[in-house]
Order: sequence, then C-alpha cells, then structure tokens
Amino acid sequence: MADRIRIQKAIAHAGLMSRREAEEAIAAGRVQVNGREAVLGDRIDVASEALTLDGVPVPIAPDLVTYLLYKPPGVVSTTSDPQGRRTVIDLIDTEKRVYPVGRLDADSEGLILVTNDGELTNRVTHPRYGITKKYLAHVEGTPTRATLARLRSGVMLDDGPARAVSATLKESHQGKSLVEVVMVEGRNREVRRMMAAVGHQVQRLVRTAIGPLSAPDLTPGEYRELSSREIRRLLEAGGAG
Repeated sequence: MADRIRIQKAIAHAGLMSRREAEEAIAAGRVQVNGREAVLGDRIDVASEALTLDGVPVPIAPDLVTYLLYKPPGVVSTTSDPQGRRTVIDLIDTEKRVYPVGRLDADSEGLILVTNDGELTNRVTHPRYGITKKYLAHVEGTPTRATLARLRSGVMLDDGPARAVSATLKESHQGKSLVEVVMVEGRNREVRRMMAAVGHQVQRLVRTAIGPLSAPDLTPGEYRELSSREIRRLLEAGGAG
C-alpha cells in the first residue's frame, strides 16, 4: 500500500517536529491514529485517516490549506452573495474550494480564516473550544469602568445574553473611545450590539486576533497562507476538546 506512510514521516511533513522527535512522541504514547494509540512502525493514509498529537489534530491531508485574510469593510464573509457584493472568497487566489471560518459582518474589517479544513473550522467556531477573537471597537462616548464591567458580566440581547471575556478602554479623546473587546462567541454583529446595549455606538470595528494569531503586517485585502506550526498553535488554543 504505497499511499500509506510512516507516522513519524507524516508528523515531520506537517512541520511540527523532526522525525526523531516524532518517534520519541510515538514511543511516549502521545500520538493516536483514528483514536487508537500509535506504535512505532505504524503507517497512515494521510488523505483519509485522523492523526492527533497530545489530543490535538495534526493537519496531514495533502490538500488542506488555510489562509489568514484581512477582510476589508464592505466585503461579506460568505462563499457567494445574492446582492453581488464581493466575498472573502473573491479575494483569495486559489483553485481549491475554500470557505470562511465563522463570520465577520460586512461593515466590519480585520482577520478572518479561509480554509477547507473542517476540523479547524469546527474548533475555531464552536464555543466549547474557547478560541478567542480580539476586536478593537471605535465607539462614541467614553465607557466607564461600570460599563466595561457590564460587558464582562454579560448584557441581554434580543437573541440571549452575551458576555465579553475582557473589555478594556485603550484610549479616549474628544468624545470618542477605543475599546478592546475579547470574545469567544461569534454571533451576528455581537460586539456591535453589545456596545449599543450599553450606550456606545460602534463607528468602526476591527478584528485584530484569532486565538494566538495576529497579523499587524496585513492591510485590507491582503492574506497569507498559515504555516503548519501556526495551525498547530491555533488548534492547541482550543485544547484537546
């Protein structure tokens, strides 16, 4: 079966560690194939079988690709749009069928993942994994400490309560403020609605980080492919699930 390769080779090809280090991880019982503990000498079909290291998936399928894109305002986070607006897919130059991970409303801008990796999509979007998204909200007025505390403790929206992991006033000048908000959930226009609920309309919203990933070098419309190590860091941020 020529399409099956040794597990340590698959891990090394994923860019996580050397073959020798992968062999040591296998010997230590840290590697599983399809939920079963691997042993030295095992082989794997990288196109169809699941490999985990310390309980975290290893992206080994040869056709998997993940991009980190800075979505400009006015671009929608869908694969197509009946209104004819540009989508995040239009901005990615690839022949592979990829999808946006989660949503970032059309008026907002900043980082969004575009991928064909279903496992990564699930871990980034499902609240159970706790992968955070960081935003900078340019708002009207100056939120008080009590207001920021309300955002952290939770505010009631029309689709249920919403709570920020953290909400920090970064700067304030002439009746305008910059608030850093960290969220786990990603409901529709959630940050905007939360800020409005506490009396501060959002004028501009920028997502600056997804879990451990940030890209201060990217400008609106630019993107780059994530490395295997970056994907690993992202998956690790969600734990073993």
